[in-house]
Amino acid sequence: APAGVLLFLSLLGLAGGGKLLVVPMDEGHWLSLRSLLVALSQKGHQIVTVAPEANSSVEASKYHTVKRYPVPLWREELRARVRSFGNALFERKPFPDRITAVLEKVYFISVLYAASCASLLHNKDLMRYLQSSKFDAVLTDPLVPCGQILALHLSVPSVFSLRGLFPCSLDLQVARCSVFPSYIPRTLTDNANHTTFIEHVENSVLKSIDFFLCRVAYLSFEFLASNILHRSVKVKELLSHGSIWLERMDFGFEYPMPAMPNIFFIEGINCGTKKPLSQ
Repeated sequence: APAGVLLFLSLLGLAGGGKLLVVPMDEGHWLSLRSLLVALSQKGHQIVTVAPEANSSVEASKYHTVKRYPVPLWREELRARVRSFGNALFERKPFPDRITAVLEKVYFISVLYAASCASLLHNKDLMRYLQSSKFDAVLTDPLVPCGQILALHLSVPSVFSLRGLFPCSLDLQVARCSVFPSYIPRTLTDNANHTTFIEHVENSVLKSIDFFLCRVAYLSFEFLASNILHRSVKVKELLSHGSIWLERMDFGFEYPMPAMPNIFFIEGINCGTKKPLSQ
């Protein structure tokens, strides 16, 4: 974890303090990003965070400046669908039924997220401000690749802070890591790293439909990115520009495979400092 944050600091320019643009995932893991912002601010870096007007979790503070933008009035629908999606992951249904339910939910959530992102990217006043600010880097969660589209539009490097790219392990593919579907535990199954033959097959089948999961999850963003960048863009190309990947995973348990040099594991970064128990 220290090595990843150190490389991140060097990307911003340690000498005089850099300028960082933060694009958190809407309704996403803000607490983890905030931990990074506090540390970066204490190092003298200037931080600007962009967030929808309705996102109450991103609060203004001395650590960063918050710039807000209006979004369509469907916030409750987004929250409800995200909650429903989370519940679906734990439902005890037959494997095919779980896949079908996830595909449907992922599609509608993706459309809503892409509409929110379009509100940011088509906000002329805010985009002029961001263009003129000359940021050194963009920090974002690529699960919703809005921040990465913005980074490419502004022509600045990007740093990803993420908890894996569900539903299709896209982070492993884009970062060119080895993926072994026969034994790696996979989302949507209850399989561990010690599996029966049938569970091996189940893992492999799920790996084989990753392409369709990714298409459903990111098609709306590919259309949006192509419109903003004025060329055909696929999600793999979008994410391949990530300079540093800060993975909030436990390497030994969740990521038992070779990692590329620009991937750093920062699990527990958002946890408070533990106090030793009394006798």
